[in-house]
Amino acid sequence: MTRMIHCVKLNKKAEGLEQAPFPGKVGQQIFETISKQAWHEWISMQTMLINEHRLASYEPKTRTFLASEREKFLFSGDFEMPEGYVAPNSSSENG
Repeated sequence: MTRMIHCVKLNKKAEGLEQAPFPGKVGQQIFETISKQAWHEWISMQTMLINEHRLASYEPKTRTFLASEREKFLFSGDFEMPEGYVAPNSSSENG
């Protein structure tokens, strides 16, 4: 049976994650308050951040940065795209 939660990111009732994304207090908070859809949006954003900033995910500094950005993206609403980021636009690639 699908577990429904009130997602604080999307501000609506949505399907919850099947398990906490990682152990600990923050993982449990995400499990209880972030929907599957919002978590997948974060994973895509995290990938973009790693690529845009050319980060090595095994470095402690990178983990700290990503944790901070995850907090902003999922909970505080003050997340900003990286400076100089230009969204891909398929129409400009063809012309």
